[in-house]
Amino acid sequence: MPVQPEQARQPERSPGQRKPRSERWKSAWVRLPVLFVLLLVVNVLTSLVNGVAAATPVTGLLSGVATAGLALGAYVWLVRRLEDRRNPAELRPAEARSGLRRGALLGLGMFALVIVVIALGGGYHLEGWGTFGGALTTLGLMTCVAVTEELAFRGALFRILEERTGTWGALAASGLMFGALHLVNPDATLWGALAIAVEAGLLFGAVYAATRSLWLPIGLHLGWNMAEGGVFGTTVSGSDASHGSLFTSSVSGPEALTGGAFGPEASVVAIVICLIPTVFFLREAKRRGRFFARGDRRPAPTAR
Repeated sequence: MPVQPEQARQPERSPGQRKPRSERWKSAWVRLPVLFVLLLVVNVLTSLVNGVAAATPVTGLLSGVATAGLALGAYVWLVRRLEDRRNPAELRPAEARSGLRRGALLGLGMFALVIVVIALGGGYHLEGWGTFGGALTTLGLMTCVAVTEELAFRGALFRILEERTGTWGALAASGLMFGALHLVNPDATLWGALAIAVEAGLLFGAVYAATRSLWLPIGLHLGWNMAEGGVFGTTVSGSDASHGSLFTSSVSGPEALTGGAFGPEASVVAIVICLIPTVFFLREAKRRGRFFARGDRRPAPTAR
């Protein structure tokens, strides 16, 4: 009988031998810090650029939109490099328009409801018109902020951490870290950071868990921030990050109602209003089979 050629066998790795580079990158604990830190660097760099460009409404708007686009491109490039040339299904171009539109409308509506409740309690006072140009500048800045923060905290931190901790662990960790990020703002408070962790960190994570898309969280983040700093003229997360708004206003009364110097996000009103859609999206994630326990094997992302 003819001798059959031996099947090629992969060389066995000795216990002390280092894993191949391609295999090491598959570990969530390697990809997570690299991607997360690099996206935070993108956040800082775009903030510096937009801070300079905000001198005029036109340059502020164009710079914000352009840097947001560059940040999206950087995310796609980094994911392909770190995740075995995967095309990020969480950023499908076909879902961009509807996701951004629905998210922005939801964010605007939610914050408008917060302002209405605070105003009914005597805490928000509309003083007059602001400037349209200032609102355009704020729109540009908030566009980039929404994109870069969602890429870092939901696209990297939540998504990759969920592989190891499950959805609950990823929600808790990404929410707390998102709140902690805002402690660097000038009028930051520990209560304000915790409020951000609950109302925004949990909400945006729940939206991503339910949709498995970053477009709706980005739109929601943008709509909320724009309403806060670019429409109603209130402080954004303890920082006067806006460069103008459609209305000028003032707040007075107990901080539990108004949020004090941190802004309405630190009010009990905002927390309660944000918890309602958070519960809805978490229920949707479970209903759609997109809520995972620790150790569950998740389906591979669909390539676009």
